[in-house]
Amino acid sequence: MAARVFSSRLSRSFTSSFNLLSRGKNSHLGGIAANKYSTAAAFEEPIKPTVNVEHNKLFINGQFVDAASGKTFPTLDPRTGEVIAHVAEGDVEDINRAVGAARKAFDEGPWPRMTAYERSKILLRLADLIEKHNDQIATLEAWDTGKPYEQAAKIEVPMVVRLLRYYAGWADKIHGMTIPADGPYHVQTLHEPIGVAGQIIPWNFPLLMFSWKIGPALATGNSIVLKTAEQTPLSAFYVANLLQEAGLPEGVLNIISGFGPTAGAALCSHMDVDKLAFTGSTDTGKAILALAAKSNLKPVTLELGGKSPFIVCEDADIDTAVEQAHFALFFNQGQCCCAGSRTYVHEKVYDEFVEKAKARALKRTVGDPFKSGTEQGPQIDSKQFDKILKYIRSGVDSGATLETGGERLGEKGYYIKPTVFSNVKDDMLIAQDEIFGPVQSILKFKDVDEVIRRANNSRYGLAAGVFTQNIDTANTLARALRVGSVWINCFDIFDATIPFGGYKMSGQGREKGEYSLKNYLQVKAVVTQLKNPAWL
Repeated sequence: MAARVFSSRLSRSFTSSFNLLSRGKNSHLGGIAANKYSTAAAFEEPIKPTVNVEHNKLFINGQFVDAASGKTFPTLDPRTGEVIAHVAEGDVEDINRAVGAARKAFDEGPWPRMTAYERSKILLRLADLIEKHNDQIATLEAWDTGKPYEQAAKIEVPMVVRLLRYYAGWADKIHGMTIPADGPYHVQTLHEPIGVAGQIIPWNFPLLMFSWKIGPALATGNSIVLKTAEQTPLSAFYVANLLQEAGLPEGVLNIISGFGPTAGAALCSHMDVDKLAFTGSTDTGKAILALAAKSNLKPVTLELGGKSPFIVCEDADIDTAVEQAHFALFFNQGQCCCAGSRTYVHEKVYDEFVEKAKARALKRTVGDPFKSGTEQGPQIDSKQFDKILKYIRSGVDSGATLETGGERLGEKGYYIKPTVFSNVKDDMLIAQDEIFGPVQSILKFKDVDEVIRRANNSRYGLAAGVFTQNIDTANTLARALRVGSVWINCFDIFDATIPFGGYKMSGQGREKGEYSLKNYLQVKAVVTQLKNPAWL
């Protein structure tokens, strides 16, 4: 209940919520500050979550069903590497069943034929039910991903509720236009649902990305087949159990757990899927585009990787910039597509910034996600854990200065110490590649023209942060940076109304806000000849 009361007053930005969580970061954690990093991960038994896994089957046509093959696969606890539950392993046959249910729901069912107001009410009921089950959903999300429970309960699940209510408000405000033509014609456009949408979500923010995908698709009257990330299927299945109570007709939303090369590829290649939306790595995004092109040339929305510059000018408030840069990189264990992972600091304040960034990293509380005050939990799995440590070794080998961290924390699970590098150069892998982990790289620059050139010299273009007190500098950088989002004196502001997406190899299309509705609509022009019109 306390979490729900808190969330009702929650700011819609990650940043302000993070600040609220950070105030009491050492409560109930004994001598952590003296030990620099929490030793909870190494010496304490993991806290037992207060929820049972009750839904681990595929959700097709309004029913929980086993995979056609009968196969299951384990979803693991990142704190220990131990099995949480075995989940149904969807494959080609299961995708066919789900797409068939979605196609029937769209072609013959009530969902696209009911009034937009009725669809709005169903989305609002779903949002209410998720809010009611906030604590259970947040527990599953923290257990499955390793993120702090407080982050899931007080930030992410409330953001899911807010986004669904936002799109519920859009449902009955989608309409076409009446257009004048050169001649005796009545011309109108219709904005029609695109049909069956295939959606694939990532493991770093499972339920939040679930809402980003289904919100606009349902508001516009489409049906959906959604594939979860194989690492984190549990929260989506929990929400699936709420769909019938919310009043969503059977077959409108189908949820498949499984692996990319099998279930994911089958969904992307399916000739009865009319549109794809994917959030994940750039390499996988390329493969999805190819599959869409080789099948029925279905349109694709992609939200992909990033290597976002975080620019600290010489006139910035250094203490604020240090805290925000820390948040921009380390939030969610550094597993954010838009993480501020290239921290550019003006040479006049560079040394001061590095010392304070190091000190802040040393104070970061790393431990069990269910322990009050934890800021950082484990990485998602052994593959990601090993990848991050490999990049850290690369940074050391290439000559960057390891200020702090750089190794695992504890002997169990996938915990990594918050890591800070200084004296980083643009040609180092840690400054070029998306590490997706708690590794901060701090680079030095001399002037605005230089930092614009260097910041834009990346294959990615998802987001950027700018810290300055000069409005002219802020405006110059905001327009010059080739990215989809620029946060000025803030970072990670994810209001439901604000579009999000990237330039270059960070993707195509936009999520959230009014812009995302276009992803799920077709525009049809209807021209009717007029006889003896009174006016044109």
